Amino acid sequence: MSKYPALILHNNKTHAAKRFHPWIFSGAVKNREGNPYQGDIVEVYSDGGEYLGTGHFGTGSVSARIFSFEKVTDLNALWTKKIKSAYALRLAAGLADSQNTNAYRLVNAEGDGMPGLIVDWYNGTAVLQAHSKGMHREKENFVAALKEVYGKNLLAVYDKSSTTLHHKPESLETIDEETGKTTKQAVNPKGNDGYLFGTASQNTILENDHKFAVDFEQGQKTGFFIDQRDNRLLLSRYAANKKVLNTFCYSGGFSVYALAAGASLVHSVDSSAKAVEWTDENVKLNTGNKGQHQSFVSDVFDFFKTSEEGYDVIVLDPPAFAKGQSARHAAIKAYTRLNHAAFKKIKKGGIVFTFSCSQVVDQEMFLGAVTAAAIESGRNIKVLHHLTQPADHPVSIYNPEGLYLKGLVLFVE
Repeated sequence: MSKYPALILHNNKTHAAKRFHPWIFSGAVKNREGNPYQGDIVEVYSDGGEYLGTGHFGTGSVSARIFSFEKVTDLNALWTKKIKSAYALRLAAGLADSQNTNAYRLVNAEGDGMPGLIVDWYNGTAVLQAHSKGMHREKENFVAALKEVYGKNLLAVYDKSSTTLHHKPESLETIDEETGKTTKQAVNPKGNDGYLFGTASQNTILENDHKFAVDFEQGQKTGFFIDQRDNRLLLSRYAANKKVLNTFCYSGGFSVYALAAGASLVHSVDSSAKAVEWTDENVKLNTGNKGQHQSFVSDVFDFFKTSEEGYDVIVLDPPAFAKGQSARHAAIKAYTRLNHAAFKKIKKGGIVFTFSCSQVVDQEMFLGAVTAAAIESGRNIKVLHHLTQPADHPVSIYNPEGLYLKGLVLFVE
């Protein structure tokens, strides 16, 4: 008999699990055996008793996130195996042993068979961010696995899960096995970020030979947007002797690459004064701030209206405009409005790098929003590149929803 509670699926709802999709939606569950709590490990079976997978239980629309499609006999060994496999992928991608880049994503949730877990590697410091209680409970085992993989090269492990675990109250649902009555209790335990191993010795990383100061504790996500690495490098091909506008600049990644490529002028814009401060720090770290760069604390839409400068290259890299399905329509309208502003601003023969990181806005929807903006602008616009996330952000072929970063490079006549 299994030591874990079980979810029994309707026989006509087993197809996704048999095709290795990691999400078990609540509507597929016929009944439960045992009394799982949020984050508990559960096994998933068909109504006929066929084993389908093992995952973490959830009380929302997704009842389980599968991390193994084979029976689990040694959980700690499984985590170590998965992290070793993730490291091998980054080694094959030329990142884990790179001489000019020492920051990359080591674990990309479903893409590495570990739904709810992100681990980013920053030059000796692993920053762990759990998006599920089940994964967060395993954090000490992840530390042990990281030590085994990296050895003495692992200097510290920082847990930055408080915002992803406790940003809203959760409902803890339980079922009385005798009466079948369901009860819900609101819970919102406050977690604290901190070092699980070691301490920070430095916070400067190298990306394609560019230096960046990363703030693990105060920065967004795990501290740096690693997923734009390849797209920043592509910008270098278009920036020489150009006037470049980097909107939603955060810590200035695109700005640093543009300056290094020989841009004649770079303007960085963000509504956050702290982000602009980080941008200025990173520009100075790489160029000594020779005068080609200027930063602005401003709403991007307001900046487009008030700036009198003409730009040859514009980067549109906004935060996610939609966190869920309910906000998708408003997000599409925002992407249309933003791209239209850029198309009206860009010089003739200019280049626009435009992105969406909203997972619920798929590639077709994003292209539709940009196309609507192009039509409204009345300018002839051509697609030069379709962009996405890099190799260290892999997408499982069985979970296409893992593809969240969409981008286009556009030529505006």
